[in-house]
Amino acid sequence: MRLRALLDTDALGLRLLGGEDELDRTVRGVMTTDLRDPSRYLSGGELVLTGLAWRRDAADSEPFVRILATAGVAALAAGEAELGDVPDDIVEACARHRLPLFVVNESVAFATVTEHVVRQVSGERAGDLAAVVDRHRRLMTSGPAGGGPDVVLDLLGTDLDLRAWVLSPAGRAIAGSSAAGPELPAAVCARLAAEHLAATRTGRRGPHRVTLNNTTYSLFPIRTAGRGAAPASRDVRESVLSDWLLAVEADASDWPEERLDLLQGVTQLIAVERDRRDAARTVRRRLAQEVLELVQTGAAPAEIAARLRVAAPVLLPGLGTAPHWQVIVAKVEWDGDGIEGGPVAQSLLEEILVDPLSAGPEPSDRIAVAHNGDEAIALVPLPAVPDEHDGSQAGLHADALLDSVRDPLTAGLADDGRLTLGVSAAVHSAEGLRGALEEARHARRVAAARTGRVCAAGHQELASHVLLLPFVPDDVRRAFTARLLDPLRDYDRKHRAELIPTLEAFLDCDGSWTRCASRLHLHVNTLRYRVGRIEQLTNRDLSRLEDKLDFFLALRMS
Repeated sequence: MRLRALLDTDALGLRLLGGEDELDRTVRGVMTTDLRDPSRYLSGGELVLTGLAWRRDAADSEPFVRILATAGVAALAAGEAELGDVPDDIVEACARHRLPLFVVNESVAFATVTEHVVRQVSGERAGDLAAVVDRHRRLMTSGPAGGGPDVVLDLLGTDLDLRAWVLSPAGRAIAGSSAAGPELPAAVCARLAAEHLAATRTGRRGPHRVTLNNTTYSLFPIRTAGRGAAPASRDVRESVLSDWLLAVEADASDWPEERLDLLQGVTQLIAVERDRRDAARTVRRRLAQEVLELVQTGAAPAEIAARLRVAAPVLLPGLGTAPHWQVIVAKVEWDGDGIEGGPVAQSLLEEILVDPLSAGPEPSDRIAVAHNGDEAIALVPLPAVPDEHDGSQAGLHADALLDSVRDPLTAGLADDGRLTLGVSAAVHSAEGLRGALEEARHARRVAAARTGRVCAAGHQELASHVLLLPFVPDDVRRAFTARLLDPLRDYDRKHRAELIPTLEAFLDCDGSWTRCASRLHLHVNTLRYRVGRIEQLTNRDLSRLEDKLDFFLALRMS
């Protein structure tokens, strides 16, 4: 708004004392102060309201006005309640620095002026931003991309003073406005994503209000247009783990409809960019599908190798040579029928496998993922040569993949979904891909035998006894563990004897009395008493290898 508009509003009780030639200045905000030096709180364009309590004598006026002029404020408005008429030294200082000067009638509260200015400025900014967003939307839907989500978020920052970020359902920060300041901590991103997914699964409509560390955020779902039917006509589980969200540092619960509609327009604009990125993944998905079909149908290694040579430049531009490869298999399963988990698992793998060091606006441009039914398969190129001395340490590791995303995805899966993931070892030739695929599938089945909504297993575990456990029938597992461990659990409940923790520590210490007693902070005689009680209750002998192995497996299967 212009300064001139303030004089046209009788309810504000403003009178102009100087600066008539400057009334076309734009007011971008309002600030009330009685500090002698308010410069740290000024950013330019403000109408500064003051009761003149900072003025002790005439010498104070010049430095105060000079500070305001240097900061680029729009005008100064002085109240009459403190000193009556505005002193001449203030009028003269404002004239020297060409700073418009108003008088606020003592019958008018500063709050009245502040409310009027904020309402007018916010309304004008929203109108300007709406026009910009609409223009940007038309450009993006009819021509080349308009700069991605960052451009839209910058508009929110500069025109509405809103700090905002686009997050993935796994809590990755995809974009943020330049005005948003420092990046959101990863833990905050994960919490916001988890809160959003949990609210979405309960059927609550956005925006969702969340308060973390005394900061309030409003979370808006970003539903893409390119995912089939309208959101109202599809099961929320088809999109909950793939749709982005817009996190705004503000409480939108008391926003007017106009501003909420504007933010919905922003989410639609970002959704267009999301659809563009998904379309760009089509080539990589097709490459993965072609290579995996060759692998599964038993094609000649030379044919697979030729296809890999074509795929390598697309997935790793600039390297020029085929890298090593890893295969990752993921499966999303929902209770009940009718929902195909493959597309959801495919989208999740593309998110989980993002390379944070890759360049360009879309860091997932080095991942190729195909899906078949409820299963998604990722073909991951590894630009670094695996360690010749310890190939098992090269490439991606199962637990590390899910550590940072476990909490958000668990919230999205709620109580009726599961994500299980298996990771193969790195291979350096086409001949190894078939084995890597089977290895990843076996590892995923090991993960599926564990408890929890989000589980993973790696190739390292396939050389261990745990490979056998998933294939033991459930009723056999339950009977075996109950026969060995239930007597100990019952005794612990009645006597608080901690026999189960003692058994676990004893086995973990390879039956060493001294090391186990030290770990548990017990006297060796106390440890011997507990082990004796375990043997008495179970009719087993912990000096025998067979009984130790039975207890070990029972604890693993329980």
